[in-house]
Amino acid sequence: MFDQLDYVYLPSRDVAADVAHYTERLGAELVFAIERFGTRVAMVRLSPDPPALLLAQHLGGDAPVLVHRVADLEQAVAALRERGVEVAARFEIPPGEAVELVTPAPQRLALYELTRPERMAQLPGRRDF
Repeated sequence: MFDQLDYVYLPSRDVAADVAHYTERLGAELVFAIERFGTRVAMVRLSPDPPALLLAQHLGGDAPVLVHRVADLEQAVAALRERGVEVAARFEIPPGEAVELVTPAPQRLALYELTRPERMAQLPGRRDF
């Protein structure tokens, strides 16, 4: 059901400072840095393999969100609901629709279906800040 862990969304209070830390101190590659709708989001890669890290100013809380790709979001949600798993929230990310699942602990887990691959292909190299 869970095809691949593609992204880890990390809450950030200062995305520019976090980007500097990841790129200058940890050697991460900056993929993009976007400022839009009053918030900042940047993607960095510590390795060429997933998951990519998304530093997100608008993400509430302190816990990261592990974002797994699934082949069919509605089918995955239905199967999980049959097992008693609840959806905490539905939201959109550039590559497609996503859901965050309710977990009994402070970990955060989300699923998404890749329906807009062209959106992620448009972002590398963009630097708004």
